Amino acid sequence: MRSCTEHLWFNTKDREEFINITPKIEEIVAKSGVHEGLCLVNAMHITSSVFINDNEPGLHRDFSEWLEKMAPYGRHKYNHNLTGEDNGDAHLKRTVMGREVVIAITNGKLDFGPWEQVFYGEFDGKRKKRVLVKVIGE
Repeated sequence: MRSCTEHLWFNTKDREEFINITPKIEEIVAKSGVHEGLCLVNAMHITSSVFINDNEPGLHRDFSEWLEKMAPYGRHKYNHNLTGEDNGDAHLKRTVMGREVVIAITNGKLDFGPWEQVFYGEFDGKRKKRVLVKVIGE
């Protein structure tokens, strides 16, 4: 069994961003030499997310608007913010969008359904954060 571990680093210019990381994940899978296995992609910070969906800008705006309705940004709206933080909304948004994805690797390639892509979702940006990519298989 082979395994490969790499980290992707992000420091977004905006508080909230969605970044297509599929090409980077594909490069790591190719470099790993794994032909049959699994690829775990995991946000290593509690206010960021990794998820799979369509690479369509209108959908990404829909995500932002929907998440903002469910958990609006605001300094005094969340018990978490009473500790001096201002990112209670980002913790909730991360929980909704997910911490990680696992993708099958078949014949050395990510085995996606139609239109599927991997995204990094940032909800409390403007500082350095990382994503773990772990490839295992044969």
